[in-house]
Amino acid sequence: MSSAGDTERSPEGTAVLNVSQRRLVCVEYPGVVRHLDRALETLRGEKGVSKTYSDPSKRLELYYRPRDPYCHPVCGNRYPSTNLLLRVRRRVRKGEGGGEAQVAMEVLGVIGTTYKFQGMADFQYLAIHMRPDSTHMSLYDKIILRQPETKEFFDMDVPLFIPPPIFSRLDTPVDYYYRPEIQHREGYVPPAVSSENLIGLSRARRPHNAIFVSFEDKTVPMEPLEPAVQNWKRVCVHPSEIKAEEELKKMFERRPIWSRNAVKANLDIHPEKLKLLLPYLAYYMLTGPWRSLWVRFGYDPRTKPEAKAYQVLDFRIRCGMKHGYTPNDLPVKAKRSTYNYSLPTTVNKYASEFLLYGVCNSVTSLFVRQESAYIFRDGTLPPYRQMFYQLCDLDVESIKKVIHCNDGQEEECNERDGWCLPRTTDELRNIMSSMIKQVIRAKKPGLFPANAKDTADEAGHGSQERESGEEDEEEFQPSEGSDNEMETEILEYM
Repeated sequence: MSSAGDTERSPEGTAVLNVSQRRLVCVEYPGVVRHLDRALETLRGEKGVSKTYSDPSKRLELYYRPRDPYCHPVCGNRYPSTNLLLRVRRRVRKGEGGGEAQVAMEVLGVIGTTYKFQGMADFQYLAIHMRPDSTHMSLYDKIILRQPETKEFFDMDVPLFIPPPIFSRLDTPVDYYYRPEIQHREGYVPPAVSSENLIGLSRARRPHNAIFVSFEDKTVPMEPLEPAVQNWKRVCVHPSEIKAEEELKKMFERRPIWSRNAVKANLDIHPEKLKLLLPYLAYYMLTGPWRSLWVRFGYDPRTKPEAKAYQVLDFRIRCGMKHGYTPNDLPVKAKRSTYNYSLPTTVNKYASEFLLYGVCNSVTSLFVRQESAYIFRDGTLPPYRQMFYQLCDLDVESIKKVIHCNDGQEEECNERDGWCLPRTTDELRNIMSSMIKQVIRAKKPGLFPANAKDTADEAGHGSQERESGEEDEEEFQPSEGSDNEMETEILEYM
């Protein structure tokens, strides 16, 4: 055997083959290839393979019927490889004695990526109709528009054909483990089935470790529930948990009302442990100006005007053509993506979500959040498009003036505005929206054509927008449904 590649001798005397630096991609085609062009057509051509290769998260799609729009693809998985592509030639010289065979080998390149088709290929849905006599009729010529047609084509009666919106997300067989029969605690009695409750509960409710208080409730709790005490004492064994309990007690002494985001930014504790510690030291407000906040036991903000500083502001960044930019122009991510849904044509990938966990001041811990998770300052953007801020955490002088303009003159605490003047929250949102618009303009000047009207609006911090009679695109109601984790926090304690 001889090689067409260059060989060298190493110091030890062994032969070393110089391999071409050409990088190649291998596709293990699940079929017998008789015509290369037709095989490439099932992979959507060389451009289709190149496009898939450029995105490591994509699987290679193979269509056995490439001209059928209803053909479901077979997906190939991408694997790294270190194979060599060899070209081997065998030459035979005819002569006396049967001839002499000579084999020549040439290394064409290194295969660094290989696509393997390991899934099932039987997920297909054909455009056919079954006649009453059990014979099948093709519908392709009746439903696929191949050329400009006359009115008769569209008036033609066609059997109903509705392909499935999506095929199975799994193309490999898996074992399905059925859930065992639900085991309830001793003494559990299933709820009575009535016309208003036909489904019932599938499990017993978790113990109510947290105490929930509504704005209409007459009193506030003075101490935690006994299960909350027992649960915390059970896990409070490490010095770090003991230290966290002492620090959180001091935090509530210094400030009687906290959001969970603010607690996370000032306390080094695992989130699961925090779920047990908060109900041990505070109760949770469901409605009113302190909704979604944790309040120190025995403290009733409805009777203390100074609690105005701790009220919550449900702020949502305004987007739309009316404001000069769309959600896609906004350099701020939504709290949750529409769906963390990976199609069968993609591999599992770890999305680079916005990191709320990080370093806060001098504290270094994975459990400590950044200050931007609960504090609003001029010149910065909120981490998400919807935020729940406490008024004391709005670190802007013009905002503080609006909040404290009626200090010492508070007369009544109501569910919408608390101890603030009516419509205060609307004015605060206008100021914050105007400030955010200026930050976005600085980051993307092309979005906002500067004119005198915009300058006047910014000088008034958006107050003129309210005077013009133009309504906001959203109505902010107390305890309105929210995607913010502070609003849905209650679910973790049910």
